[in-house]
Amino acid sequence: MTDHKPSDRSPQSPQSPCSPERRTLFKAIGAVTAATAGATLLPGCTRKSASGAQDNLRFAEIPHRLDFTHHVPQGYVAERVLSWGDPLDAFGGDFIPEKLNAREQARRFGYNNDFIAFMPLAENAGPGEGDKHCLSRNSERGLLCVNHEYTQPHLMFSGYSEDSAHRGTRDEHVAIEQQACGHTVVEVEKTGHGWQPIPGSPYNRRLSLTTPMTIVGPAAGDRRLQTGGDPSGTQVSGTVGNCAGGKTPWGTVLIAEEGFGGAFQGDPDNVADETEARNHHAFGISPGNRNWGDYDQRFDITVEPNEPNRFGWMVEYDPYYPQSAPRKLTALGRFEHEGFTLVSKPEQPVVAYGGDDDEHQFVYRFVSHGIYRPGDNQHNRTLLHEGTLYAAQFSEGGSGRWLPLVHGQGPLTRENGFHNQADVLVDARRAAKLLGATPMDRPEDVETNPVNDCTYVMLTKNKQRKPEDVNAANPRARNTAGHVLEIVPPGRSGARDHVSDTFRWNTFLLGGNPNAENPAERGAYGQSQRGTISPHGWFANPDNVAFDQRGNMWIATDGCERFGFHDGLWAMATEGEQRAAPKHFFGCPEGGELCGPEFTPDGNTLFVSVQHPADADNSTFDSPLHRWPDNDPRLPPRPSVLAIRRTDGGTVGS
Repeated sequence: MTDHKPSDRSPQSPQSPCSPERRTLFKAIGAVTAATAGATLLPGCTRKSASGAQDNLRFAEIPHRLDFTHHVPQGYVAERVLSWGDPLDAFGGDFIPEKLNAREQARRFGYNNDFIAFMPLAENAGPGEGDKHCLSRNSERGLLCVNHEYTQPHLMFSGYSEDSAHRGTRDEHVAIEQQACGHTVVEVEKTGHGWQPIPGSPYNRRLSLTTPMTIVGPAAGDRRLQTGGDPSGTQVSGTVGNCAGGKTPWGTVLIAEEGFGGAFQGDPDNVADETEARNHHAFGISPGNRNWGDYDQRFDITVEPNEPNRFGWMVEYDPYYPQSAPRKLTALGRFEHEGFTLVSKPEQPVVAYGGDDDEHQFVYRFVSHGIYRPGDNQHNRTLLHEGTLYAAQFSEGGSGRWLPLVHGQGPLTRENGFHNQADVLVDARRAAKLLGATPMDRPEDVETNPVNDCTYVMLTKNKQRKPEDVNAANPRARNTAGHVLEIVPPGRSGARDHVSDTFRWNTFLLGGNPNAENPAERGAYGQSQRGTISPHGWFANPDNVAFDQRGNMWIATDGCERFGFHDGLWAMATEGEQRAAPKHFFGCPEGGELCGPEFTPDGNTLFVSVQHPADADNSTFDSPLHRWPDNDPRLPPRPSVLAIRRTDGGTVGS
């Protein structure tokens, strides 16, 4: 979470103290041909000069490497806080994988941790007072709210290869997997021995595939969300595919449902309703998917063809009130959500930005019908229930428009299969395509920089883009390294109009090696020319991003091992001569992906998720590539959350 003291924040600031300040920030290239040649980047959203901005990042850069442990710069420590199987209650005991069952997993930290939200805890606030907790800015005690994206039976249980686990997972292991998915809330405290979880805290909670949740918004109760188990179409068991997320200034957490299609099995062509058959094909549901439907029939589309329509949403829940039911927010559309992050300005509509994490999918914006009123939590907690969803159209020359996904407007009519607004939201992908939104190179995090009030889109890669499909916003065919765009709403820094339906856009950087021989594969970083960033400063496949309290950007990657080195975290200034010139800060153990970077409000701790360590060819529970982080022959490799701190107690990165 980015830290801004009240004296540093203008009244028009886009973020409030508990807003999601986790991700992206990048800058500009002009023409497509210039971009692929690694030309000088344009100034874009930031001021033309920023004295001292490049002095923020003084750490000693670590090198590219690939080995079985994690790495931080000299003068820093990375301490393990939570790992798969750690107990949430005071009586959980040691983790013994061979004795794990579904009931035990429901009491323990889940698998493949991803997005992290640090939610401060205040002494004088209670349930329903999330804004007061956030305003406390407590950086030594809080709640870690962590997503669990997916499970890998061949790394969790004995006796499987990756191939055999895909279709032959035993019922008792499917039951464990369903409890290992979802989300975890754990109270943590900074002590003299580092950050420690508090087993038995009344806040500790697991959200899994059996947690009751409420469906709200325009699609709630629609016939397409009704099933045999829920004829009302308003209640659903659980959440899955939880990748990134966001936070609200009223103290709730947003978690995304991304790769939900892989949880369902069956042949869409055997579904009688042609609309649903097309819908299921679009999300990769097939007979060759995981065999969860053999254990739980709601995951078999030939039995419950509407069940997938109850997934693919954003989920909002209150971490400060463990008895509350999470809500699936249908107004924000249904697709493979990477996450949604908010811009919340007093007495204005709330604006949320997000991406659909798949090749040739779209960037979205939601604008609430109601306005944000600081301190009025009862009012604010309904803001994400009603509003307008838009898809982005990026035009040549740097102009852009937000296209409203509203039933009855343009092609979104009965003649094209949209009978009501619920159809538009359930089939948001098809609606956006018909409107003419721009297909992108896998949009992942989309977030607004709280310093300059511009919005940044992380595009991780797209190997499927053909030369004839290249456009200004996606300038490379077979894009293997990714890039990032900058959206500039009208107005000035700190007071931009995020409700406007028009914007300007620039390319902030192109991932990849700036010294690559092939110009089409050459990375471009800030105003740097070839050879001016360090050999370890470049990266590929940007995924998650966090902003620190000075507006610097911290980029987490997913895919650098294809380029010969580990995934990890790179930091860069966002203004001045060193803008978009990365420095390498953290490296994962081999097979691992870095996710969810999150700062405490004071900037002195950076939490990160290391997902699927030792995920490599022929690596299994019985014979893993390595056993990070425990390096204990009795334990498999375990996805884990780390807390990174300076040994002298100072601000991370400074």
